[in-house]
Amino acid sequence: MSSSSSTPAALPKPQPGQPCSCGSGRPFEACCGPLLAGTRAAATAEELMRSRFTAHVARDYPYLHRTHRPTANTPYVSEADDDETPIQWTKLTVHAHEVGPQPDTAYVDFSAFFTDEAGDHVIQEKSEFHRVQGKWLYTRPVRTGPAPIRSTAPKAGRNDPCPCGSGKKYKHCCLAKA
Repeated sequence: MSSSSSTPAALPKPQPGQPCSCGSGRPFEACCGPLLAGTRAAATAEELMRSRFTAHVARDYPYLHRTHRPTANTPYVSEADDDETPIQWTKLTVHAHEVGPQPDTAYVDFSAFFTDEAGDHVIQEKSEFHRVQGKWLYTRPVRTGPAPIRSTAPKAGRNDPCPCGSGKKYKHCCLAKA
């Protein structure tokens, strides 16, 4: 996305009594607030994904550290530039949440929108989450960018008319060229 005159407003720091930054429509204290405070664990990978987005809005870097599988069991060390990030998060859209082949693996497909000095941007990702000792943790991105487009049209059979419109059978036209 590029910069435009209608730049979306940055989400305010999450506060009790306000809608949660994750876009659930629920109040912060009934949504991501207890997760960020450590009083409740995420029940699903999607809930953890939403709370991680809210942590980015709140700049709660210790929470992000605790919920990232590679760093979850190591002490958090603050970095000098933690609060100097010019990124302003504007919106989260969760497209899909699916349980993996094992019940302790799940995937969340999302778009996270933000603005910075260069304009408006979107991060599109399908992320992998694992439940370790009863707690969901962000593991890694399995795809960055938009989801691939899958054709819903039926495939032409060898003896069907060629979909290119030549009037020939598929096996004597486009299949032979492939």
